Amino acid sequence: MRNNHEIDYRIFGEEMQCVEIELDPQETVMAESGAFMFMDNGIEMETIFGDGSQQNNGFLGKLMSAGKRVLTGESLFMTAFTNMGYNKARVTFAGPYAGKIVPLDLLQLGGKVICQKDSFLCAAKGVSVGIEFQKRLGTGLFGGEGFIMQKLEGDGFAFVHAGGHILERTLQPGEILRIDTGCIVAFTHGIDYDIQMMRGVKNAIFGGEGLFFAVLRGPGKVWLQSLPVSRLAGKILSYGAPGNRREEGSILGGFGNLLDGDGF
Repeated sequence: MRNNHEIDYRIFGEEMQCVEIELDPQETVMAESGAFMFMDNGIEMETIFGDGSQQNNGFLGKLMSAGKRVLTGESLFMTAFTNMGYNKARVTFAGPYAGKIVPLDLLQLGGKVICQKDSFLCAAKGVSVGIEFQKRLGTGLFGGEGFIMQKLEGDGFAFVHAGGHILERTLQPGEILRIDTGCIVAFTHGIDYDIQMMRGVKNAIFGGEGLFFAVLRGPGKVWLQSLPVSRLAGKILSYGAPGNRREEGSILGGFGNLLDGDGF
């Protein structure tokens, strides 16, 4: 039996997805600021401190919850969408960039999932959105996500958004997976997370993949993304910066731009 609100959902789209949440009367879904797309009549919005979970009752609890969200780079506020009518009603949320929305049933995942800081989209009321400190020094310094990641706790549904295509892997006890740190979306709390330095001087200097990668050790589940938003943003900046346009496959380089009428 769930203590968090029980919500139904449908995910639409392929590369630019949105999730439709169906609410019974008096049911509530919590969403990140800016995720809202549209809603049926009868649903009311309320901006609140923190995540609205039951464990954050009282002003001090709400203030601490909001403070934790600031540490993970999120807004002080979240938005609660509550069905105040007498019939079922729907509200829809969209991801901020091209990618996939991943539904996480926390009841089936041991009650806790750790995810990257900016991946949370929305969740049933009662799900706690907090912070997870990395215990190892190397993980915090070189892990790409820093010392702080986000944790989702409860027994309801939560939804996270990630870039590109999503792969789900189930690791057996002791099974190891080495991953680019930016490609991690989320993993269950039974996963051991560490950072290793890339072996070989040539790999480190000329590999173009960075000096460190994440090592996940089972048992548990891990969700991976093929296109981290940081990687996408870096590519856009490298091509769009003045004087830094790259000519893939062209021996003419900037002279080819001049012939095309684009200039250097």
